[in-house]
Amino acid sequence: MLHIVKDSEPSLREKSAPVETPLSEENQQLIDEMLHYLLLSQDPKYREKHPACREGVGLAAPQVGHNVRMIVISYATGDEKNPRVQYQLVNPRIVVNSVRKCFLSGGEGCLSVEEEHPGRVYRDFKIVVKAYEAGLKQDVTITARGYDAIVLQHEIDHLNGVLFYDYIDKLNPNKDIPNAVEI
Repeated sequence: MLHIVKDSEPSLREKSAPVETPLSEENQQLIDEMLHYLLLSQDPKYREKHPACREGVGLAAPQVGHNVRMIVISYATGDEKNPRVQYQLVNPRIVVNSVRKCFLSGGEGCLSVEEEHPGRVYRDFKIVVKAYEAGLKQDVTITARGYDAIVLQHEIDHLNGVLFYDYIDKLNPNKDIPNAVEI
């Protein structure tokens, strides 16, 4: 089972190295284990048996002790046509972003961050990401808006040594940005 690195570890502040694609057997195994861990974290019965496990929707390789550019994302959408968003992304990069901002009304959380950090984390409302999708074994382009864009940006930030609370205005944590979308 993977071990989650906490935000007190200096390695979480390092920039991660690019990964060669197609993936080596070792990197494919790592990204598969990351997705498996994430899916287990969403299972209430598993969390009941493993109280140290917290539920998540995304996980970056640096959070499990590997400073390489790989992330996984998985969560239910509530949409009948597309019931689940799920990615295993390698070398993801944001190639387009909107001027319009958005934020989660309840704030952001992170499997590596145990302390609460109240405040607004403003992110781009719309982004376009290019990456290698390890599950599909091909390059993909993802256009994401709102919650989907927030989750992708949060995980990609981990690859650059950035944590969500770095974005919270220390003097005015609930600072209002006009026309920002509350999600």
